[in-house]
Amino acid sequence: MGVGNFVSAETGWGIFSKLYQQSLVLKPAITNLFNTVSTTVTVADVSPVIVELGFSALQSGQTVKSADQQLSVNYLPQSLLRPTNVEIKGVSIANLPWNLAIVSPIYQIDLADDSAFVTNVGAKLNITYQGLNTDHKQIFFYDSQQAVWQPLSSLDWPSEHRVEVLLTRPFIQLAVFAHTGVMTAGQASWYAYKNCDCAASPDFAKGSIIRVTNKANGRSVDVTINDWGPERSKHPERAIDLDKLAFAKIASLRDGVIDVQLQPLFVAPDSQGRVLGIKEQGLTATPIITAKSAIIMDESGQILYDKASETVAPLASLTKTIAIWTFLDIKPNLFAAVAYQYADEQLNYQYCKPSESAKVTLKDGDLVLVKDLIYSALVGSANNAVETLVRVSGLDRADFIVRMNDNVIKWGTTNTKFVEPTGLSTKNVSTAKDYAIILRQVFSNEIIAQASVSPKYEFTTINTQIKHSFRNTNNLVANQAEIVGSKTGYLYEAGYCLATKVKQPSGYVYIVTLGAPKRQSSFDEMNDLIDYAHSL
Repeated sequence: MGVGNFVSAETGWGIFSKLYQQSLVLKPAITNLFNTVSTTVTVADVSPVIVELGFSALQSGQTVKSADQQLSVNYLPQSLLRPTNVEIKGVSIANLPWNLAIVSPIYQIDLADDSAFVTNVGAKLNITYQGLNTDHKQIFFYDSQQAVWQPLSSLDWPSEHRVEVLLTRPFIQLAVFAHTGVMTAGQASWYAYKNCDCAASPDFAKGSIIRVTNKANGRSVDVTINDWGPERSKHPERAIDLDKLAFAKIASLRDGVIDVQLQPLFVAPDSQGRVLGIKEQGLTATPIITAKSAIIMDESGQILYDKASETVAPLASLTKTIAIWTFLDIKPNLFAAVAYQYADEQLNYQYCKPSESAKVTLKDGDLVLVKDLIYSALVGSANNAVETLVRVSGLDRADFIVRMNDNVIKWGTTNTKFVEPTGLSTKNVSTAKDYAIILRQVFSNEIIAQASVSPKYEFTTINTQIKHSFRNTNNLVANQAEIVGSKTGYLYEAGYCLATKVKQPSGYVYIVTLGAPKRQSSFDEMNDLIDYAHSL
């Protein structure tokens, strides 16, 4: 499988080109139907094998196998400059990727004379894997200097239960891993769209090239992914949907739905440069997070993941959840009509330019419901809505802020402080650990929790009948039912901040990231941490 911008981790685009050209010729007939069966592998030691690669290997090539016969290395003619020995053995590495399933032993290949190996010729390596399942398989190597696993440009041959790669390193530690949930077998339907050899996939990014084989007749077509779908939650058996033209090359359109096998020939990176969810930094036993600090905390307060969680940093709009909780603690009438004042938003402009402040566009004297202001603050992160709520709370603004601070101290925080209620001030500070404690309290309020995960909200001013609508600033809430509370935040000084309450079979977890460098990376890393919490 070509792996987008990760190909350089092994040999560059040339290797993908060689493997792809070979795969265009080698189209094995599909004789086995896949069952969805999980594979459990015990990573045990494989006895060492030491083989002499003599002059005959230089001229004619030589194949060497591991003691368990699952790994073979075919040293090609011209792979070696002079005779040497190679040792193949099993090794144990505790730092396995958190989001992949290992399906082979970990092998170490070590040439006695590194300089004898011609890296631009390489050697053909195959690893067979046990069991039969529908998850896509890929070879990864262990970078001991960085203590991470990196993907190799390998080809998965599901019908033969093997993965192939062109080896270009004299020393390497590697294994086969399965991308859980990335299907290489299942059903395919068709749709009429662009009349091309193309397809829609929920697993592979646009630009990926996939060989699709009809299991009933062995006929194949190579398609380029140009759309997303089918929705896996609604169609769990569907691996891919083909354009009408591509489907007709392997089956009759009357068939409608067929059983297929997929072989990824090239997997393109997504818009964030991730390949099958893997960042350029590789994989370790825990997610690699670019946010400055992060935490996963369960309902009991136990910390399940920690990255600099006690580092004090600006909170940005995460401040709003505490402001709304403090307001609701006063027991207001949610359906009371209150008058908006232009002076409310002027308080925001102490910290930013008018064009820089998220707000709901109201005019002086507009009548709105208290509920509408709460949803404006939590769904649309409207700063002026918060100040209106503070003004109508019955408390002096300074007293309201004091109460915000008193509340979080009472909940057990030690490094949190607020100087205003919206998050526009960089002097509103906390830590990931403190904010996880805050989340446990504020999202216990059903009004805050429900508003925070509403994908969109709209309301009409009472006196002018002008309609206002906005979408949630968190892209994740539209598609993830397990997120039952969430809030975003951003300031230049704070970076992108995100907090969620996630429902799991074992209970709720609270996840906070502060200081992500990009908005999308904030969402991607939250997804990683949610998946990691599920895996524990």
